[in-house]
Amino acid sequence: MNSKIIFNPRKELWLSTAVIFFSGISFAQAQETKPVKDSTSDKQIEEVVLVGSRSGGRSKADSPVPVDVFNLKDIQQSLPQTNINQILNTIAPSFTSTIQTNADGSDHSDPAQLRGLGPDQTLILINGKRRHTSALVNVNGAPGRGTVGTDLNAIPAFALSKIEVLRDGASAQYGSDAIAGVMNLQLKRDTGKLTGQFNYGGYLTSAANDHTGNYDGQQFQVDLNYGNKIGTRGGFYNLTWSSQFRDPTRRAGTESGNIYNAYNAIEKRAAEGGVNLSSYFSNINNLKGTAGEQDFVNLIHQYSQGVSYFDSGFQSSIQNATSITALQGLLGANYTDQELAYRGQTRKDFNMQVGQSKLNNHQLFANVEVPLNDDWKVYTFGGYSIRDGASGGFYRRPNQARTFTGLHIDGYLPEIHTKIQDVSLSAGVKGKWDGWNVDFSNTFGQNSFDYTIENTGNTSLRFNSPSSFKAGGLQFLQNTINLDFSKQFDVFQGLNVAFGAEQRHENFKENPGEEASYTAYDVNGNIRTGTSVNPTDFFGAVLPGGSQVFSGFRPENKVNKNRNAYAAYADVEFNFTNWFLVDAAVRYEDYSDFGSTFNYKLASRIKLSKDLNFRFAGSTGFRAPSIHQIYYNTTSTLFTTLPGASGPSLVEVGTFSNDSQLAQAFGIPKLKQETSKSVSTGFTYKIPAINLNITADAYFIRIDDRIVLTDQFSRPTNPTTPAQIALANEFVKANVNAAQFFSNAIDTETKGLDVVISHTLTKESFKFTNDFAINFNRTRKVGDIHASDLLKNAGLENTYFGEKSRVYLEDSVPKVKASLSNNFKWNDFNFYLRNTYYGKVYGADIVDANFDGVILPNEHQLITDKIITDLSIGYDISKNFNLTLGANNLFDIYPTRNIAASSNNDQFVYSRSTAQFGQNGRYVFSKLTVSF
Repeated sequence: MNSKIIFNPRKELWLSTAVIFFSGISFAQAQETKPVKDSTSDKQIEEVVLVGSRSGGRSKADSPVPVDVFNLKDIQQSLPQTNINQILNTIAPSFTSTIQTNADGSDHSDPAQLRGLGPDQTLILINGKRRHTSALVNVNGAPGRGTVGTDLNAIPAFALSKIEVLRDGASAQYGSDAIAGVMNLQLKRDTGKLTGQFNYGGYLTSAANDHTGNYDGQQFQVDLNYGNKIGTRGGFYNLTWSSQFRDPTRRAGTESGNIYNAYNAIEKRAAEGGVNLSSYFSNINNLKGTAGEQDFVNLIHQYSQGVSYFDSGFQSSIQNATSITALQGLLGANYTDQELAYRGQTRKDFNMQVGQSKLNNHQLFANVEVPLNDDWKVYTFGGYSIRDGASGGFYRRPNQARTFTGLHIDGYLPEIHTKIQDVSLSAGVKGKWDGWNVDFSNTFGQNSFDYTIENTGNTSLRFNSPSSFKAGGLQFLQNTINLDFSKQFDVFQGLNVAFGAEQRHENFKENPGEEASYTAYDVNGNIRTGTSVNPTDFFGAVLPGGSQVFSGFRPENKVNKNRNAYAAYADVEFNFTNWFLVDAAVRYEDYSDFGSTFNYKLASRIKLSKDLNFRFAGSTGFRAPSIHQIYYNTTSTLFTTLPGASGPSLVEVGTFSNDSQLAQAFGIPKLKQETSKSVSTGFTYKIPAINLNITADAYFIRIDDRIVLTDQFSRPTNPTTPAQIALANEFVKANVNAAQFFSNAIDTETKGLDVVISHTLTKESFKFTNDFAINFNRTRKVGDIHASDLLKNAGLENTYFGEKSRVYLEDSVPKVKASLSNNFKWNDFNFYLRNTYYGKVYGADIVDANFDGVILPNEHQLITDKIITDLSIGYDISKNFNLTLGANNLFDIYPTRNIAASSNNDQFVYSRSTAQFGQNGRYVFSKLTVSF
């Protein structure tokens, strides 16, 4: 597969149009207006940013590293997106996040990436303080697989005044995770007014309701914000409440696989006659050779005659069969279409729920600051959110052993319900002491995922199975103490010295579910052992245990682990002259579970003229393995292709910690930190006469010992050596078909370029703002896979880091992403237009993509590039009310359809393993904004 970035003619035309558009406007404005010193555009590029500098803030143009500033208060009214992930995915080309589907807990968290790196390689701050990460580990097949990101959906976008995105490595300044960059979310400080938004929308698209059209995925969201002053010294409090109610979307096609067999048809006729065939046996093999066998055979003979579509030859074969064994050889025949017609069903009745999940989300955030005197103030901020989600799994069809048809004669669609709770609180005191700025703070955060599996069953319990299971959950806690000092010195043209210390405590818990959620039982309802007689279906297949679609966490999975990290840093900014700035930072950090690391950064800005700055930066960085990655272990039902298999299927896959016996048997070492080296260079240029601002930054990031989640190692099928037999026994004890592990498996290099062009034209009656941004980005694995000799000798190196994992890393996120937005404010009207270009990606499945009959080891389906258009029109009804109507994805664009080999019987019409723009289609919305 050729992975070079090649511009096609359509892309070149789109980019050329953007350049001509800006050039034309700029030329026209230059002809019409005189230079204006205090323009809106000047204000934008001179805006003070806090992230990336310890000097108390500097303008974007003067920053030695690239920082984007998105003023949410200004743009939220026009945007169809309502949460942070989706807003940034639309307006920030270097940021990627799409709604996941059929990916367990990831359906409700939307992992996000910056510059194509992992969700855990971007540090998130709120008001400059480190934000805790999610409790969830992304273990399913999607971009960001194996990572632990920050749950941005736990933070109401309406609580934010702006988002600063530092697009540069900053581990030497902020510590672990800041390899790709840092995002600082600034909470609102408004006082004296109440604002609110009432947002209603849904997907008006031809693909709604499993491609039957109409409307689905309705969303209603209400946001309220109120602030007021405290005292007379500038104190304030600001409160935000947000509630979102989101319905699911359905984007499956039409189930094309086999659903009913002949036995299912006879079983239905027996049920209509008051007979449940499953009540006649627990293990079909135990019925054979007994007096009851003939009674059961007679029932089959009797009720098969009620199946009118069996032809005479088949009926004769059934009547002539005198044993269960003989019937088993006959009744597996497929009669799906005939039985669907008899039951008054269609194939769509057996579709999965593919698309966005159902979600109810409630959030409360506060930002408070109270001066103690002229020099000191106390502050606190934080919030609480609770999110209830429901997503569908794979349909359990009647002809599968996973379905106990004695209870579910038509099968069932199991549901994963999550309760996600997030709490955070930061408090501190800051002020001046002997000329030094001092900030002492404590920041606490906790995130938890609790799973309840609904509309499901433990098949091994047969008639005694409940339909709902408490499957356990995950919890992550982080507490960070910071003490920071900084001071400006009148040396050269200014010298700022900053230093400080940090202590961070982390705790990760994995709580087991109820027994029936993870246990397999024998025919007597006892816990299954190696000598148990186990329940089967009619064809002799053993009925699996645990709650279907998501097995609960087991007692042996229980985790309660802690670790501590201690850090010290120093940061010096030298303004040698008015045109030459140098920033140097160092940081030492020590972890209780793997050791210490030392990192540095050097950045500089050279002001070549009043309007032209050149900047460059170089740094080392690191990311400590998350405590989740070190200790997480569980068993999941995944739709995946195991090594040696002809295609994907549902299998039980265990994720094991690196200190497990299975990991040691495979020669997989303990985790250590990722390390990075990065350089960037760029310029900022503004032309005040035409209110035009241009920035461009190129970057290179090398990451060594990158942590990935391995592919699945299959259970040995015919073990012969003592080592193979011991390994196979470990698989049996764990009751899994395959195992995967976290490992420092690879080294990667990321190269890219960011370009941003902004323009504003202001006249007496209107204001016209135009922004163009484009990101070119490429990540690739370099060097050898860090596999042990044991794995290399066994030929398992490509399972340690396989082809699908390579695609998730290199080809599942667009290498080119661009946006052109135009905002026209005229009297009481506001017109907003945005076009976003998403470059091509590749699906992760290895398939015959070009239909030549040959499947190459690195052959993947191409998912072509697309342009998505957003449009909204707002009207100021009065000074207190604004009504906005609009659409996201105005022209109802969808990704390239999956080829049949990747569609799971036409259920996944579009790829779920890539990150472009989602698969929900046109979203129309109305938004009422109020302000008092």
